[in-house]
Amino acid sequence: MAKENSAAMKSGSRTARRGVIMLIIVAIVAFGACVIRIAYLTLIKGEEYREKAEAQQLMVTTVNADRGTIYDANMNILAQSASVWLVYVNPSKVTEDNKNAVLNVLTKYLEVDRAELLDRLEESAGNNYLKIKGGVEYNVKNKLMEQVAAEKITDVVFVDPDTKRYYPNGSLASTILGFTGNDGNGLYGLEYKYDDVLTGTNGRVVTAKDGVQFELDNAYEVTYDAKQGVSLVLTIDTEIQTILEDALATALKETKARNVYGIVMNPNTGALLAVANLPDYDLNDPYAVLYPQLEKYFKKKGTEEQKQDPVAAARIEQWKNKSVADFYYPGSVYKVFLVSGALEEGIIDPETTYFCGGTISVGSRTIKDFTPTGHGTETPEKLLVNSCNTFSVHVGQEMGAELYYKYFQGFGFTERTGVDLSGENTPRVGVTYHDPAVSFTESDLASASFGQSIAVTPLQVVTAVSAIANGGKLMQPYVVAKQMDINGKVISVTEPVVKRQVISENTAKTVAGWMESVVNDGTGQNAYVAGYHVAGKTGTSEKLGTDEALYIASFAGFAPRSDPEIAVIIVIDEPRAGNYSGGTIAAPVGGDVIERTLLYLGTEPEYSGDDPVTMTIATPSLSGKTLEDAKAVLENYDYQVRIIGDGETVVSQTPDAGRKTPMDGVMVLYTEQDAEKEKTVVPSFAGLTVYQATQVAVANGLNIRISGSNANESTVQAYKQDLPEGSEVEYGSIVNVSFRTVSGMYD
Repeated sequence: MAKENSAAMKSGSRTARRGVIMLIIVAIVAFGACVIRIAYLTLIKGEEYREKAEAQQLMVTTVNADRGTIYDANMNILAQSASVWLVYVNPSKVTEDNKNAVLNVLTKYLEVDRAELLDRLEESAGNNYLKIKGGVEYNVKNKLMEQVAAEKITDVVFVDPDTKRYYPNGSLASTILGFTGNDGNGLYGLEYKYDDVLTGTNGRVVTAKDGVQFELDNAYEVTYDAKQGVSLVLTIDTEIQTILEDALATALKETKARNVYGIVMNPNTGALLAVANLPDYDLNDPYAVLYPQLEKYFKKKGTEEQKQDPVAAARIEQWKNKSVADFYYPGSVYKVFLVSGALEEGIIDPETTYFCGGTISVGSRTIKDFTPTGHGTETPEKLLVNSCNTFSVHVGQEMGAELYYKYFQGFGFTERTGVDLSGENTPRVGVTYHDPAVSFTESDLASASFGQSIAVTPLQVVTAVSAIANGGKLMQPYVVAKQMDINGKVISVTEPVVKRQVISENTAKTVAGWMESVVNDGTGQNAYVAGYHVAGKTGTSEKLGTDEALYIASFAGFAPRSDPEIAVIIVIDEPRAGNYSGGTIAAPVGGDVIERTLLYLGTEPEYSGDDPVTMTIATPSLSGKTLEDAKAVLENYDYQVRIIGDGETVVSQTPDAGRKTPMDGVMVLYTEQDAEKEKTVVPSFAGLTVYQATQVAVANGLNIRISGSNANESTVQAYKQDLPEGSEVEYGSIVNVSFRTVSGMYD
């Protein structure tokens, strides 16, 4: 019995131990499962659940950072972010009772589509945040929130600070600056190129909510301030940019061209002072097509896709910075680079002569000059002055393909310039230029020698011309001078970069002198500016592969020739009204830009005896003098004098003292403070010679200021005046009249 009891006790003990072990195992398994579950929830699903918890407990509102400001060279604002408002709703608070009020208020003040807004609200039901519209102006925000309060939906509709990009000057420098999208990211121009730099760091406002989703008081709110982006200071000068754009706008109107573009550069540093392309657009409304002819062009001549949506094609066209993106045939402008290379290599010298008979044979081709009878015996200087094709072809043959290519490459035409602008195109062998290592035939060389069969960008050309201006150095162009932080501290500065010495200083000096002869005596006479030594070259090229005869007229030059401050290029693409030669329509624009820019920069003119301005005098100061004394002073002048009033003392005069007027101009003296100013009507000077224009001006009681092509010659004609025909102005006023010649301007 004892044995049985003992056995039973042992069996029970084993059973108990097994039970304990099983419990321990179950506990371990359960604990392990809990650990695994916790690890899964923490490591795998933790972020998801954290976000869900935060979404229920916190509301995070993004505070958009201001983009950096863009300034011109004189710290004038070109692009700036300003404070506006962002409107949003809490969809979870939209009910059947307040839905119509919410829709009515938002559609009335924010101009959003009602049906689309309703769909968005229904899709976001249960969420706490739905952005409705950003960039809302202050006055609109105030009216909206007044209505929100009146409708008692302040727990549904909210506003937060926001930013909006503004461009104070509208379309000025539009293709340089570019614009931003609705998300604030840069889409074109510098806004795109420097997007990472300009973009700031957004801030946040984190607000705690209670169990029924109401915001708690400010004690539970945390704000992380937004940080403004870096600002850019450009090399662009607003005044010079305006001068260039005004001149191009006139050219676009007069020539009815498809496009016109131009660049003003500092040839010594590569800094771009102005870059313009027309047609352009309003930076504050970039999707609007300002020039109807763009849309008409793509309706008629675009691809099938462009014809289907000409507005979209026109937008892309107006946004493009053609000065850096578009290739064109430079025509005779290229001759200055051909001659520079040949002179540098000793292929020619200043005394080299060539007889131009009007044609030259290259293989089976006969190449003609603009002048059918030829130019006779010429030197390299006359090659440029007359823009002689046959002499250019001869020089190209003497150089050969290898040497030609050496300088084509040296002047930068086989590579990008490296400018810090978006959209610069890449030259390609066999497309934009010939490479002897691939294919460069005798016929190719002949065409390339006078600027056909090769394609370049305006920026490449003005950079290459600057190398002749500055003593042979090819500079890298740039447009951002420096970067600054929010406190105005400069954090980076762009230093001028010399890419290489293309030609010697002596060669550059010689060619620059020949280019001045082009302006004084050759095809560039319409770029002549009295008092400034302008060096330049004209070009006229025909577009190949088109159904109709289409041309590109251009002018490239610099001034003053001996100590250049600016280099300029003007390109007129597909002129359709009147003459199409570079000497006739592009050179006057170049001369106008050069004259106005140098005057703005304060460059002192140096007049020669036959400059038109030497035929003018500064008007004496007569205000405050007795009438008798004033008459005594005027005995030394040849003015036609008119006295208005019965007083004994001169109280004012027209023109003002110090203004340049013709020696036989008009002077009006007022002897009574309240005397009514005498008026006259401005006549048209179009087509008149300098002498005729002077006579007409005086006959109408006006003084004339002459500018343009060797303006004392009888062959020139007036083509532009700053005071419009028919306008009423004060008697004795000065009208600026520009002259140009059409005689011999075939290139």
